[in-house]
Amino acid sequence: MTEVAASDQLLVVIDPVARRTDGESVRIAKDVLSAGAATKVCLPEGPEEFARALARRGSRRPVVIGDDRALLRTVSLLHRQRELTACGLSLVPVGGVLSLARSLGVPTGAVAAARAVLDGVERRLDLLVDDSDGVVLGALRIPSVLSPVPSEVPSDASHPWLRTCQSLVRTLAARPARLAAVPGPGPARLRIEVDGVLVVDLDQPVEAVSVTPGVLGGAEVEIRPASVGVEGSPLRVVGRRVTVSGADFRYRADSVVGGPVRTRTWVVREGAWGLTLPPGLA
Repeated sequence: MTEVAASDQLLVVIDPVARRTDGESVRIAKDVLSAGAATKVCLPEGPEEFARALARRGSRRPVVIGDDRALLRTVSLLHRQRELTACGLSLVPVGGVLSLARSLGVPTGAVAAARAVLDGVERRLDLLVDDSDGVVLGALRIPSVLSPVPSEVPSDASHPWLRTCQSLVRTLAARPARLAAVPGPGPARLRIEVDGVLVVDLDQPVEAVSVTPGVLGGAEVEIRPASVGVEGSPLRVVGRRVTVSGADFRYRADSVVGGPVRTRTWVVREGAWGLTLPPGLA
């Protein structure tokens, strides 16, 4: 783990989804950042403008105000430009998908997160990179349907007006016919290799596979066999290179669904990216 003092020059890139879903938190975060450092604020309207803003950052440290998908987009862009190692990132989580930010230790309140940007230190984190140059920051899941992604629409708990509208719609709309339950995915037959060693072959169906970077300099691979009883206990292996192959399968990398593919390899890159965290967590 490497700690680096925060830069005084910030490029604040505000994701358009964050502006639409919680403009008040965006305003608060921007005010706190502007009061504590020299900031340049960018308001991109789409992915291309987002990418251009990052490319023109100069010596400024990029601060993303947005949700997990905005963070993933930023890391992916810098990785493809081969600038990720030299560019530390900061995040103020705003939006509907924040589970990754929480798991990484980023405060989810606008003021606390902005203060962490100003007063925190950089922590180097591991990254999973696949053979198509895709990245995974938090966790990989197979099959992809195990962890549905929340909608970008804000929750009714924090927006009473949305709850009122939803209630009105339910009152006016006719009750739909009851739908049959959609069956979940069945066991998959996958060949899983970790560091070149065969762990599970096609003759052993599995219910789920997860790969999480940042464990002992590698990634933890957890495999849940479809068997019952003792043989159905999860199998855990730590390694740096994971290859999954078999019939067409989809996977969820953080908040993005990939596939279908018949084979995919993920490699751990230790300390590949930096994220500013509160001093006690870095």
